Amino acid sequence: MEEPSKIQREAIPVALQGKDIIGLAETGSGKTAAFALPILQALLENPQRYFALILTPTRELAFQISEQFEALGSSIGVKCAVIVGGMDMMSQALILAKKPHILIATPGRLLDHLENTKGFTLRALKYLVMDEADRILNMDFEVEVDKILKVIPRDRRTFLFSATMTKKVKKLQRACLQEPVKVEVSTKYQTVEKLQQYYVFIPVKFKDVYLVHILNELAGNSFMIFCSTCNNTIRTALMLRNLGLTAVPLHGQMSQNKRLAALTKFKAKSRSILISTDVASRGLDIPHVDVVINFDIPTHSKDYIHRVGRTARAGRSGQAITFVTQYDVELYQRIEQLIGKQLPLYKTEDDEVMVLQERIAEAQRIAKMV
Repeated sequence: MEEPSKIQREAIPVALQGKDIIGLAETGSGKTAAFALPILQALLENPQRYFALILTPTRELAFQISEQFEALGSSIGVKCAVIVGGMDMMSQALILAKKPHILIATPGRLLDHLENTKGFTLRALKYLVMDEADRILNMDFEVEVDKILKVIPRDRRTFLFSATMTKKVKKLQRACLQEPVKVEVSTKYQTVEKLQQYYVFIPVKFKDVYLVHILNELAGNSFMIFCSTCNNTIRTALMLRNLGLTAVPLHGQMSQNKRLAALTKFKAKSRSILISTDVASRGLDIPHVDVVINFDIPTHSKDYIHRVGRTARAGRSGQAITFVTQYDVELYQRIEQLIGKQLPLYKTEDDEVMVLQERIAEAQRIAKMV
């Protein structure tokens, strides 16, 4: 980090004054450091076990936040624990028995431990952070969050970060923050300035052909391709691999280890194409996505903002291309309405695209056989 990002400049001084924060910040704005640094500063001044709890909507985001805390707090020997679903409860209970300074958890699994793990309590907690609060609530964790709030001290500092200010987030803000300072770095549903956004209007049966054409045309970039289902991520990845492209799928039905392995390959640039469902569209720390392709248009237009937020991060430029078929026109119009602008057409030469048809039909056939 050469200089602090906007959210860091605005949030850190407020946090150091000991105030609660409601932070509205887009993905990729550097908000993890905005809450991690003040917490580490306070921990240095007052070392204590179970000092801070960070609640996140997904397992992947929890691991990433832990990595950042450990990197930023390495000089003071900070101990972190990630408590998420999909992992062994007994192993986690042993980790909790060591009483780490920072807990990063998904609400469901944390509540399991609070209710069932002997001797585990957060009665001395000093800091609560809810990262991507809108997404935590959209994933129906409201009941779990309410129960967690009842068993942690009222006398604590709370930082609530969200990409969007929904009714549910406002309700949560009223329930758990005391005289918060609002720190806003993004307007509602804004997409970043350096992001070039396009759409391609194509018949549904030619989506694969156009996808391969665009991947070839923009070769040398890193890509994140969004599909609507787990099966479609697997099918698309197999098809692209059959064409010699380095693609790796990421979806909710993969085990935790496989998901982390897929992310590691993409981060290390041994795979240039990550094909994902919306599980990976927010919060993941993937610094080098050049192009986002919405292969399947999102059914919720807000998800468009979060998907395209994977590129043009931290001041860099990027491209987002959305495929619109004859069945997607209404969904696409909703996206344009939400972001308040009409997107330009991504120009393709149809003759050049259709040359690929036979090769792709063969790759599709082989993918179906696997």
